[in-house]
Amino acid sequence: MPEAKPPRPLRIVQVLPALNEGGVERGTVEFARELVKLGHESIVISSGGRMVDKLVAEGTRHIERPVHKKSLTSLLQVRPMRRLLAELQPDIVHVRSRIPAWIVWLAWRKMPPQQRPGLVSTFHGTYSVSPYSAIMGKAERVIAISDTVHRYILDNYDVNPALITRIFRGLDGSAFNRDACTPEWREALFQQYPQLRDKQLILMPGRLSRWKGQEAFIAMMAELVKLRPDCHGVVVGAAEPDKQHYEQELKDLCVAKGIAQHVTFVGHRSDIPAFYRLASVTCHMSNKAEPFGRTVPEALATGCPVVAYDRGGASESLNVCFPQGLVPPDDIHAFARRVADLAGQSFDIHLPEAFYLQHQVEATLQVYRELLASQR
Repeated sequence: MPEAKPPRPLRIVQVLPALNEGGVERGTVEFARELVKLGHESIVISSGGRMVDKLVAEGTRHIERPVHKKSLTSLLQVRPMRRLLAELQPDIVHVRSRIPAWIVWLAWRKMPPQQRPGLVSTFHGTYSVSPYSAIMGKAERVIAISDTVHRYILDNYDVNPALITRIFRGLDGSAFNRDACTPEWREALFQQYPQLRDKQLILMPGRLSRWKGQEAFIAMMAELVKLRPDCHGVVVGAAEPDKQHYEQELKDLCVAKGIAQHVTFVGHRSDIPAFYRLASVTCHMSNKAEPFGRTVPEALATGCPVVAYDRGGASESLNVCFPQGLVPPDDIHAFARRVADLAGQSFDIHLPEAFYLQHQVEATLQVYRELLASQR
């Protein structure tokens, strides 16, 4: 029998508002890199951001368009988007946020049917239930990033269950692993932040945002240092450009609680895997159920124990491989006690393959190919 031909390379366009800090942005860049490695043509459309250079260096073409504004003026981008899609002739357009989804869908639906690319969306969140958010369910195929999000779609949106696929947001195992922190990196960090040396480092990763839980982390640290004076909090992440004042608010809160000397803010870092590996405990304290909670499996993949509220996507990840890290939602006292108990201990933690990038890429390509086959 003749050998089966390998699947043909695809031209894939991803569309998202911007390429600054955030899990969606980082995931888009990582996915694009893997597409290029597999021989596919990767294109990303966004309004730009600090991650564009990395994206382009890894082989993806970036096209800058103002697809980020939550304004009626964004409708002015529909015709230019239709022309762009006609010019690019992609096999798949994958939208990852609501404003880009509206622009793309309005452009896509007026294209001649035989010229339309396959249209895929990813629900990266439990969006507010509204006609505005419902656009994410209008794609030909829908990806949910967790079981939590999958259930939310079914409960709140009119989407055919057969068109939804749950695919966890995969982490890069070549970056997030037990070799992520070298002695040289550790010494350089201690030279820059000598207050971290000889401490049990309690990590709070994520962009600075009121719902991400940094205020709860500071309250928890105020209790933790009474239980474990050897613990020191490390906040990794930066505020959005228009919310720089929030970082100062958090620092002022540390002063007000008398723990300024016990918490260090290191800002945006590109070496977060090393921080996970160095930390004694990573904290996840979002004040609402996160759709996925990317920091949880990332930390676990390096062997770092995680403490998180028992809800949402974070609960899914921890229930699989580190259930002892779960505490009742919004219970700061229980959180501090659990961190105190876990700090300094060593654990044998193993993540299932479903949480890794390779699985995500393979599963997403399968969605693409099934959609293209159904069109034919």
